[in-house]
Amino acid sequence: MSLRINDVAPNFTTDSTAGQITLHDWIGDSYAILFSHPKDFTPVCTTEFGAVAQLAGEFEKRNTKVMGVSVDSVEEHKKWKRDIEAFAGAPANFPIIDDTSLQVAKLYDMLPADAYLPDGRTPAHSATVRTVFIIGPDKKVRLMISYPMSVGRNFAEILRALDAIQMTDGAPIATPANWVPGADVIVALSLDDAAAKAKFGELDIKLPYLRYAKSPK
Repeated sequence: MSLRINDVAPNFTTDSTAGQITLHDWIGDSYAILFSHPKDFTPVCTTEFGAVAQLAGEFEKRNTKVMGVSVDSVEEHKKWKRDIEAFAGAPANFPIIDDTSLQVAKLYDMLPADAYLPDGRTPAHSATVRTVFIIGPDKKVRLMISYPMSVGRNFAEILRALDAIQMTDGAPIATPANWVPGADVIVALSLDDAAAKAKFGELDIKLPYLRYAKSPK
């Protein structure tokens, strides 16, 4: 059965460029982003892993660990990291795990519907091993996005979604369409107007069920 939001992220132990990793232990009390790609030494994925390397400080500020998943071996990852770092101008210090067995790709239902995976598989065989999962400190899946081969991921959007998830965690608020950090938020219907004003201050009431408040700090 495929994963759903709020499922516990499947745990696994595997080798990586940072040594052997068990997912839940590695996450600890942090948030985590698990992002995968079809093959080392491919053009779009090199730009994506370079983008993650450049954003290391942003993830650290958000108490978020990042892990790359690939269907190639640790030895291949270590060679490819040199290309990533040369392209990005930044060290790729996040772990990239060895998923030659497809253990993680199958646990997280990453493979395309028509996957055919003989020895010598190409990126096309594992096309939608191109996904993003945001996982909370409680080890539950908070977000899932899958991308086709031709569409590079927008990591500014992934950061924006991470900010929204962290801000709304356990709070009676949600973010509207096109929200960016600092913009107004939506008050949950679990609070009546009086309780919402007491908690968030003045409301901008667009509709009885659509009430904006200033973003909490």
